[in-house]
Amino acid sequence: MVNLKGDLVFLRALEPEDIIHVYNTENDTSIWEVSHTQTPYSHYVLKQYLDESHKDIFEVKQLRLVISSFNNEVLGFIDLFDFDPQHRRAGVGLIINNSENRAKGYGKDALQILINYCFSVLNLHQIYCNITEGNEASIRLFKSCNFEYIGCKKDWIFASGHFKNEQMFQLINS
Repeated sequence: MVNLKGDLVFLRALEPEDIIHVYNTENDTSIWEVSHTQTPYSHYVLKQYLDESHKDIFEVKQLRLVISSFNNEVLGFIDLFDFDPQHRRAGVGLIINNSENRAKGYGKDALQILINYCFSVLNLHQIYCNITEGNEASIRLFKSCNFEYIGCKKDWIFASGHFKNEQMFQLINS
């Protein structure tokens, strides 16, 4: 049995009440660069998304979990995307919404929980992430959980009038 609880946080499924947190996150233009978003999301579209969020990862090829404190404060989200059961891999994305909650270990705890879930429940062989060059906090987080730098996509992200490189990191279950 896998435990979705860590020392600081626990991961849980999305609930209808989470719509305001999803809405605020998806419409935060300061993170659109890393989420590859270009247009805002409506409450209607996000409600539909939440209504479908109960579907199995094997069906929809993605999973979003809430990062929650033990007093049930929504701290952020952690996602699996590009889930590929044939090749046993998935991408990982993570956001701690409030800057005051960053650098307190919540992201690392959530990532460690997700790593365990990926390897012990989903039977994945590897997980990966893509991080815009210069996002040192994310690079430190993923490296602290043993993700290895595997390469750079040059001029991959166009934001604020110029191109940025995107670094690739990978964790292989040995």
